[in-house]
Amino acid sequence: MILSAPMETTKSLVISPEDRWVRSDNLVDYPDALAFMEARANAIRDGQAQDLVWLLEHPPLYTAGTSARRDDLLLPDRFPVYVAGRGGQYTYHGPGQRIAYVMMDLTQRGRDLRRYVADLEGWIIAALAEFGVHGEIREGRVGVWVDRGDGREDKIAAIGVRVRRWVSFHGLAINVAPDLSHFGGIVPCGIAGSSGLGVTSLQDLAFLPAWRMWMRPSKPHFRVYLACLIHRSPYFQPIF
Repeated sequence: MILSAPMETTKSLVISPEDRWVRSDNLVDYPDALAFMEARANAIRDGQAQDLVWLLEHPPLYTAGTSARRDDLLLPDRFPVYVAGRGGQYTYHGPGQRIAYVMMDLTQRGRDLRRYVADLEGWIIAALAEFGVHGEIREGRVGVWVDRGDGREDKIAAIGVRVRRWVSFHGLAINVAPDLSHFGGIVPCGIAGSSGLGVTSLQDLAFLPAWRMWMRPSKPHFRVYLACLIHRSPYFQPIF
């Protein structure tokens, strides 16, 4: 069975059930991405496809997670708004934001959702470190943060996952060089009104790697942090 990931342009990316790491070079419409993730997750659960990491970008849009509050959508007409079905609140996706959708069978990795999310955070932190950016996690706030000093903390990466029959989909978004003003149409991840909290990017921090440069550290760190979640050593039995 071959699953296609439709692209914004006439070009389409065909992904084999055996593929485990795929990148889309053009913007991908959100409904197409959601349909593909659901199909791939079902195929993984039925034993017809391998786990997959899909790297892509979306055109400007907002998505609402299962905890999204109506009042947090400040400008509902600014960009298309989609119900995502993932955990979390409102978030923005757009050009310059690197997204990794991770479709993975967690029955083979301990069925530990908290550990899985923590390892996604670990992958992001390790990859950011190779650019000299110190990412941090915060108790009660999923995602990766950067301490800007003077009591200010900005979010550089968001995580929102969904698990169905112990197969994960959705994933993470890292702000490389998006238009940060686009976050102004929502309360991103419910952080508005929280003293000293905001949103940042590698560009905002004066780090702007090219796409190829970004990918080099990310893939090895995925092997390390998501290799096998049921073992203490992240280097045991890599899955990619």
